[in-house]
Amino acid sequence: MHCESPAPKLRWDIFCRVIDNFGDLGVCWRLACNLAQRGQTVRLWADDISALAWMAPQAEPGVEVCAWTSPIDLTGITPGDVLIEAFGCDIDAEFIAAYAKQISLSGQPCVWINLEYLSAEAYAARCHGLPSPVMSGPGRGLTKHFFYPGFTSNTGGLLREPDLIVRQTQFDRQAWLARQGVPWQGERLVSLFCYEPAGLGDLLDSLAKSAEPTRLLVTQGRASVAVGAEVLHRKSLNPLWNKDKTLSLFYLPQLCQQDFDHLLWACDVNFVRGEDSLVRALWAGKPFIWQIYPQHDGAHAHKLKAFLDWLEAPASLRAFHDRWNGLHLPALSSREASFAPEDWQVCVTQAKARLLAQRDLASQLLSFAANIP
Repeated sequence: MHCESPAPKLRWDIFCRVIDNFGDLGVCWRLACNLAQRGQTVRLWADDISALAWMAPQAEPGVEVCAWTSPIDLTGITPGDVLIEAFGCDIDAEFIAAYAKQISLSGQPCVWINLEYLSAEAYAARCHGLPSPVMSGPGRGLTKHFFYPGFTSNTGGLLREPDLIVRQTQFDRQAWLARQGVPWQGERLVSLFCYEPAGLGDLLDSLAKSAEPTRLLVTQGRASVAVGAEVLHRKSLNPLWNKDKTLSLFYLPQLCQQDFDHLLWACDVNFVRGEDSLVRALWAGKPFIWQIYPQHDGAHAHKLKAFLDWLEAPASLRAFHDRWNGLHLPALSSREASFAPEDWQVCVTQAKARLLAQRDLASQLLSFAANIP
């Protein structure tokens, strides 16, 4: 763990466009809160803030949420000290013009950061921190910097709250499950947060045939719809499917970010999707399967392999990821083809320890912003 010297108090403007499933907004909200918890003042601009009503129902001191309309309304608005374009979004020209004028008059440095998507691929470390001179438009003459989150010490790190480990230590699994209405009797708990994974049907079959009783906690939305369809399909083919009730299903209500974290802490195995929940699964320290967002050009397969290489995943975990994500598979042994979370715990525990030894993303952003000349 690292001791951080006090960071200068800055005003941050974080811009986010909601592309799909509110994952981008979730990351930006966590970042805004993380910075505010370190004494910063943050404005979060998003073009669709509706999901925050359930994702983050409690306000965070130091964070102001603004609807990002186009054209942007600058009435009474003074740009902050730091601009963050999350995931390649473009801030409106009039806001950039106001920012350029302000730093010119004040003599303060330009701290304009393009916060990129998370990746374990080599380019993340290679490109992290690189400057990008702005050659045209109202920001001409200014410089952006690329900031790459990542899993190694030569990248921007991962989001991690200062009190994360303390909260995990104090977490009461049984009490939380009771508050959610989960009738837990000591059976294995598996969380499911997914799109429509290729391996979902196989997972349900495997859990139904397992000698170990399992309760699958299914998140609201696409995961619950996908599970419902798969179960109906299996029952239509075989009414006695899961006749011994080895697999039981529990459909969760919509969870705020804090309770989503609690879900991952409460379960023995976690199925997650996208960027934000992958990071939360790593901090949970439990065996997990990641459904990576599919890309038409197949680039997600390389991204997944790079992550599994960093994770030092055993063969069975790699094979399960491939099958879950619908990727081409070689011939597998029965052991490699099995759902074997007991074989996956060691690499996950070691990965969490490596990450805890590194600086978190918000701390690195603070240092980065303070040291731009």
